[in-house]
Amino acid sequence: MNICVYAASSGQIPDIYAKAAHELGETMAKRGHTLINGAGRTGLMAATTNGALQAGGKAIGVIPSFMIDQGWQHDEMTELVVTPTMHQRKEKMAEMADACIALPGGVGTLEELLEIITWKQLGLYLKPIVVLNINGYYDALLRQLVRAVDEHMMRPMHTHLWVSTEKAEEAVRLCEETPLWDASLTKFAAL
Repeated sequence: MNICVYAASSGQIPDIYAKAAHELGETMAKRGHTLINGAGRTGLMAATTNGALQAGGKAIGVIPSFMIDQGWQHDEMTELVVTPTMHQRKEKMAEMADACIALPGGVGTLEELLEIITWKQLGLYLKPIVVLNINGYYDALLRQLVRAVDEHMMRPMHTHLWVSTEKAEEAVRLCEETPLWDASLTKFAAL
C-alpha cells in the first residue's frame, strides 16, 4: 500500500520526533509499503524518507516546482513527482495514497491533516487517516476537535474520521486495518 505521511520540514526538531519519523519509515518499508511524502530534504520528512530507504523501501516525493528551484528536495527519493502548485501537490499526494499518517509538524502539516479530514467528511477521500501523536504533540488539536463536536460544529460520528496512536508501528497497522469510510455518511456532513 502507498502511505502518505505529512510531517514537519524543520531541521531543528527534538530528537524524540526524528526517531519516531525514522522508525515510521523503516516500519513501512519492512511491511512492504511505499512512502508518499512532500520530498523535503530536512526535518521529519527527511527522517521518514531515510528510514524507508535504509530499510530497502521506496519513497515517492511530491513537490512543487518552486521548491525544487530552492533546492528543498530530498535527492535520494525513489521517484520525484513535480507539480506546478502546492494545491496540486496535496491533491496528487491524496490521489496516490491508500492511507495518510500525520507526524508532528507546523502549519503546513496541520493544514494538510485538517484538509484530508475535511475531504473524508465530504466523501472525497474515504481511506484511513492516522494521527501519530508522538509525545502528546497533537493532544490540544484532538481536544479542539472534540470541542467542535461538543459545540455542535461537527457530528459525534465525525470523530471517527481519523484514529490516533503514539506508536509508529501501530500507525502502520491502523493504516492496514482501518476500514474505508462509508460514503453514504457524507449526507451527514452538515448538522
